[in-house]
Amino acid sequence: MYVKTVEMHTGGGPVRILLSGFPKRKFETLLEHRNYVREHLDHFRKALILEPRGHHDMYGVIIVPPTLPNADIAVLFMDNSGYSTMCGHAVISMARYAVDHGYVKTLKSPETKVDIQCPCGMVSAYVKYDGTKTGATRFISVPAFVYATDVELPMKKFGTLKVDISYGGGFYVFISAEKLGLDVRKTKLKDLVQVAGDITDVAKEHIKIEFPESKEQAFIYGTILTDGRDSNIKATSINLCVFADRQVDRSPCGSGTTARMALLYHKGLIGLNQSRYFQSSKTGSSFSSKIVRDTTSGGRKAVNVEVSGQGFYLGTSTYTLEVGDKLGHGFSIK
Repeated sequence: MYVKTVEMHTGGGPVRILLSGFPKRKFETLLEHRNYVREHLDHFRKALILEPRGHHDMYGVIIVPPTLPNADIAVLFMDNSGYSTMCGHAVISMARYAVDHGYVKTLKSPETKVDIQCPCGMVSAYVKYDGTKTGATRFISVPAFVYATDVELPMKKFGTLKVDISYGGGFYVFISAEKLGLDVRKTKLKDLVQVAGDITDVAKEHIKIEFPESKEQAFIYGTILTDGRDSNIKATSINLCVFADRQVDRSPCGSGTTARMALLYHKGLIGLNQSRYFQSSKTGSSFSSKIVRDTTSGGRKAVNVEVSGQGFYLGTSTYTLEVGDKLGHGFSIK
């Protein structure tokens, strides 16, 4: 193995972009490509995301050939357990990278549009550009919708919990940490992760997600603990997203923010083009968001959500794998 990467972050959430050394293949759909990579090329993810090159909460992106003619760039997302369908914090960094590295033919000020093909669908991003330097990014989500509200989950520690499930490129369970006797800001992270991970496990066991438009996306990706401040739209609210194999998002979670905005809109707590800010409980990083239009998804009422943030460059890396290095293939210690 000999690969090169660019290292970025959005709101503290790492974005390791695989640039070279990865086999280039063409597929009819991006989801087919995702399946092939999962089944035949997963050793790249393990080597780059897990230790010793990565860590339990590392996140990465593979640039692949688009399958849609209007896409400027196509990406696959990597986490500690597999391949997600959407990642907002990664899209924010990737859009800036795409503008800076020639994936967009025509650069425009004050913003340059980038059409990014993600496994969940096409995501249009807009990168600030002053003619010399790129900056903050906003993206418009795929149709986001509420899947179910007040779903009852039988939890050993808490009894029956009522949770909401919403989609923003991936399906998330939402619950206020206060309902669990926890403080999303002050409670120890390991305790929050334990509870959120347990909720995800129980939700996967008891809830069958039906998503006829894309059966590949019909799974619960994680649980987002909030501070419960839903009704005061002027207040910055907290997200703590625990996803994949109990991986913690350092950012407020872009796809989670999308899903939460759809949930707030569904409950009548926010209107079109009303801005709301969300913050990570542990890093303090924030995203701004607003619902830009009503739409539909498979007959469901849905919305398109705009999420804004800033991606930053950290450096570049070259990774190799020596013959005989068994641990170099990637390992995980929990």
